Amino acid sequence: MKMTTALATIAAATLTAGIASAGTMADVQARGKLNCGVTGGQAGFSAPDASGAWHGMDVDYCRAVAAAVLKDPNAVTFVPTTGQTRFTALASGEIDILSRTTTWTFSRDVDLKFTFAGVNYYDGQAFMVPKSLGAKSAKDLNGATVCIQTGTTTELNLAEYFRKNNMKYDPVPVENNGDVQQKYLAGACDVITSDGSDLASTRSSFKDPQDHIILPEVISKEPLGPLVRQGDDQWADVARWTLNALLAAEELDITSENVEKLSAGTDNPEINRLLGKEDKLGEMLGLDPAWAKRAIAAVGNYGEIFARNVGDKTPIGLARGQNALWTQGGLMYPLPFR
Repeated sequence: MKMTTALATIAAATLTAGIASAGTMADVQARGKLNCGVTGGQAGFSAPDASGAWHGMDVDYCRAVAAAVLKDPNAVTFVPTTGQTRFTALASGEIDILSRTTTWTFSRDVDLKFTFAGVNYYDGQAFMVPKSLGAKSAKDLNGATVCIQTGTTTELNLAEYFRKNNMKYDPVPVENNGDVQQKYLAGACDVITSDGSDLASTRSSFKDPQDHIILPEVISKEPLGPLVRQGDDQWADVARWTLNALLAAEELDITSENVEKLSAGTDNPEINRLLGKEDKLGEMLGLDPAWAKRAIAAVGNYGEIFARNVGDKTPIGLARGQNALWTQGGLMYPLPFR
């Protein structure tokens, strides 16, 4: 019921935002700031540090867009949203882009009138429990109390999984990740269910992360990515091709350290096109030739972003897995710059 009510509210908001959605890039440039919707705090994806500076994969994506469009990666206002408020914030025009570990689904794309720029993290829903619970599998969770964020695909996936397996559970609905952690650590629920990356992020913040395990089952597909309002093809193109520029940079061995040198020209035509030395790709987007160069210089290529924020040398400790380039056995396949 909560999901249905939320969807109805968002659908109504989209009807009033159609006209406003056209010309987003002009609005952003006139304002001199990109308004980016993020989580209130998910380590590795979007969270402020003690000084208030934002960090994470989704944060870096917005900085890349700001660098491309405004020539300043710091010209971003990060707007915290919850699972319940994120779509209304985008539909109403409060934010220009939503970069908040959001799953690309049929209804969000078609019914809610959003356009996804692509996938920046392939994920799936999983379960985390205290070791002391003794569970080795999700099939051991019959009768458990489960903390779950409202307004997410996670709610429906959980209900379907337990129904298919003839299991029962007692849901403990919460609005944001901080509340999930608090209730779980206080013993108000036995289990947290969310995207696997979110569980790894949550566990890394615990005092004794080794006392909690992520069970092996992955019960859904969760292609996460940034999205914009429908009805503004230019802005959607900027969002989509900025993401592709970061992916292509990794494939082409362009990094934040060598991008300046490579932008002078190489014997690789695709590098030259991406970095503005050949053709007029920036002009096609309504940007200058160095748009992608600035994005890469600001945050690095996709591999650099992943390693810095969530990689195996961070407290979150995620392996590339499905998020490796297609040439390395993963699903990340940048579109050609031609």
